[in-house]
Amino acid sequence: MRHLPPSGDERVLVGYATADDAGVFKIRDDLALVQTVDFFTPIVDDPHDYGRIAAANSLSDIYAMGGVPITALNIAAFPSERLPLSVLERILAGGAEIAKQAGVAILGGHTIKDAEPKYGMAVTGTIDPRSIVTNGNARPGDSLILTKPLGTGVLSTALKKGMRSAEDLHQAIEWMATLNDMASRAMLQAKVHAATDITGYGLLGHAGEMARASHVALRIEAASVPLLPGVLTLIEQGAVPGGTTQNAHEHARFTSFGANVPREMRLAFSDAQTSGGLLIALPPEEVGMFRSELRGARALAAVIGEVQGGEGITIE
Repeated sequence: MRHLPPSGDERVLVGYATADDAGVFKIRDDLALVQTVDFFTPIVDDPHDYGRIAAANSLSDIYAMGGVPITALNIAAFPSERLPLSVLERILAGGAEIAKQAGVAILGGHTIKDAEPKYGMAVTGTIDPRSIVTNGNARPGDSLILTKPLGTGVLSTALKKGMRSAEDLHQAIEWMATLNDMASRAMLQAKVHAATDITGYGLLGHAGEMARASHVALRIEAASVPLLPGVLTLIEQGAVPGGTTQNAHEHARFTSFGANVPREMRLAFSDAQTSGGLLIALPPEEVGMFRSELRGARALAAVIGEVQGGEGITIE
């Protein structure tokens, strides 16, 4: 996309120049549309769980911008000559379950034949143009908060390699199928400065985008970053996705690690996530408010570091 010319339309409030989570298009002074699309191949065996995760992942970009999702279109590719359509029905049912939970109306969609299943959604949300949350306004002194644990890419790879059973992934599946709606509402109440969601580019990749868009540096405390159980052991045993390895090579360009940060943890911070949490930058005095607003929700409020002057990311 970076090689394409910008639209030049003054109604585009957020485009793709800063690698933000969704686009924002102004309708009137008090209303704008937030739009995004996402889909991927199965990362779990159960079709219903796959649909739930894919839907939550698609909706996440709207929440990261501080918007409210309202409609969605299903996008699916399916090998109908190899698998029964009942499998596709279960995938779509999982997506519909999450959409209903989010108050989102599914208006239709499009399906093609393909050798491997793929599913996701194109989502439209609404937002007040005066309240858009981007990845480009983090300020020195802000606290960095992460709302879900890392490691879903490693655990999914362990499942594919037979190193873990489907039952072992139950906790990870429930995290991936959890909406970021409550975290989004909480950050708005807590005077958020910047936010992004953690997906395929990993924590360090999305944090790096925030740092560059905001013209700041980020300092992350390795021991404060929440991980799903068993992730470091599985990395040591070789359950590292190809995307995670590629991420790590890319992230090395702008990340400095302390000597006490082990290899397994470094890879975990680059792990390609599916339907991860929000990375939020807000004033430190607002952390208490954020946690109060999250009370009772399935979300973390882990303070993993702070925003500083400069550039790049330091992991200590």
